[in-house]
Amino acid sequence: MTAKVTYKGELRTSCEHVASESVFATDAPVDNNGLGQAFSPTDTVATGLASCMLTMMGIKATGLSVNLKETTASVTKHMATNPRRISKIEVELHLPTEVSDKDKKILEHTANTCPVHYSLHPDIEKVISFNWDL
Repeated sequence: MTAKVTYKGELRTSCEHVASESVFATDAPVDNNGLGQAFSPTDTVATGLASCMLTMMGIKATGLSVNLKETTASVTKHMATNPRRISKIEVELHLPTEVSDKDKKILEHTANTCPVHYSLHPDIEKVISFNWDL
């Protein structure tokens, strides 16, 4: 088992990672009857894309002897209606400037082929920007 999710009432869940026992909460968003006091379930999906991209880039960067520490990703999620679903995820990455053009291409390819990227439905538009400006 990967995780245990417990419904806590009032449109909130507690999500426990079984192996590490780390926990995070979700809350329904304000535009869908919730209080918006934590990540919504769809927020975790959109954020998971950026987290996966950075993780895979970090793995690749180690082999390239590139330091990606303090790299950031800003995530914007867009919702559609009928049915309510994620329609677009925008990820804006800010990365260090002292990376060769060759390594930048390798790292960008790695990010764009991460497992979450491949796992998202193809109807979800993914807009990824790489800003080598840190």
